[in-house]
Amino acid sequence: MKPYPTRHLALTFAIAMSGIALSGSPGLAFSSEAQQMCTGDAMRLCSNEIPDIPRVAACMHRKRAQISPGCRAVMDREAAAARKARRAAAAADD
Repeated sequence: MKPYPTRHLALTFAIAMSGIALSGSPGLAFSSEAQQMCTGDAMRLCSNEIPDIPRVAACMHRKRAQISPGCRAVMDREAAAARKARRAAAAADD
C-alpha cells in the first residue's frame, strides 16, 4: 500500500527539521512539536524541494523570515538545545 502524499511530505519534513534544528547531532530524533508546528511552512515554502531532505532544510533556512512564529520558536529552541549539547560534549572532551 502506497502512503498518502501528505504523510510522506510530513515525514520528509520532519527528517529535514531534525537536520536544521539539531545540525550535526546524530542520534537525536526530531520532536513531534517541530513536525506539528513546521510541516505547513515546509509545504508552503519549500514543497518544490521535497523529498530531498538537505534541500528542504536549506530552503527552510533561507526562508526563515517567512516561517510562522510557532515554527520559528520551535526551531530556535531545538537549535539552542543542540548547541548546548555540543558545548557540553566539547567540554567533556577537554
